[in-house]
Amino acid sequence: MKNNGKRSSDRSGKRYAMLIDLRKCIGCNACSLACKSEYDVPLSVFRTWVKRVEKGKYPYAREFFLPIVCNHCENPICVTVCPVGASIQREDGIVYIDPHRCIGCRYCMASCPYGVRYINPNLGIAEKCTWCFHRVDAGLDPACIEACPTQAMLFGDLHDPKSPIARAVAENAVQVIKPEIGTDPHAFYIGLDKAAVETVSFEEEEP
Repeated sequence: MKNNGKRSSDRSGKRYAMLIDLRKCIGCNACSLACKSEYDVPLSVFRTWVKRVEKGKYPYAREFFLPIVCNHCENPICVTVCPVGASIQREDGIVYIDPHRCIGCRYCMASCPYGVRYINPNLGIAEKCTWCFHRVDAGLDPACIEACPTQAMLFGDLHDPKSPIARAVAENAVQVIKPEIGTDPHAFYIGLDKAAVETVSFEEEEP
């Protein structure tokens, strides 16, 4: 049965989001490695990864770290273009891929402005970050959140004003990647450097 872009769950009271504080990120790749371990991701591909961009000139150059995750957009293009309804958005905002429906056509990959989808070389289907919804549904944090040694990553219900992420988003100047596209991404950043982002190619790379 084709999803037609409609959300499929009854979690209408929640809207999950992720916040990444780049002031705390040390580029250790613990998040991406935890993700690979959680899903047994093949060596040649990544669900999440950390971009590195060097800014400035010696002796004032510095390295900029940018963890890349699926943005679980409010208006996900990937959901609307899927010809078989394999890309699905839950009521709580989490976007996932039904592996039993996916035919590996790559339409979702071509439409994603953030380059966060890949073809699993072993299965021939599209995969991506799902914010570990199997863990979230069990009351746990996504694997990347749990693994971050500096607590640079925060996850939770944005609709709950008492949640740590709702308070953090309200109290800080947060940014998103490519806001001009109109997808309304729900991966927020603190300290996002626009100039550095513009130099980043949103394609996965080995850490």
